[in-house]
Amino acid sequence: MAHNTPGPEGNYDPAGSTQMFRAFVDEGEPHRPAAAAQSGPRVGLIVGVVAVVAVLAAVAWLALA
Repeated sequence: MAHNTPGPEGNYDPAGSTQMFRAFVDEGEPHRPAAAAQSGPRVGLIVGVVAVVAVLAAVAWLALA
């Protein structure tokens, strides 16, 4: 548990929440490379946009034919 003592910067935190937050952040899961973390959602977004454009093109083609 955090103690009510001044931190390394000399700031007094009566609730100890800053120390608890830093401990939580430091215990976080291991970091993955940024490219691997973003590739999945980005591919899904591109596929979704292409599908929407294809559906709109088909609707327009049927409406104008």
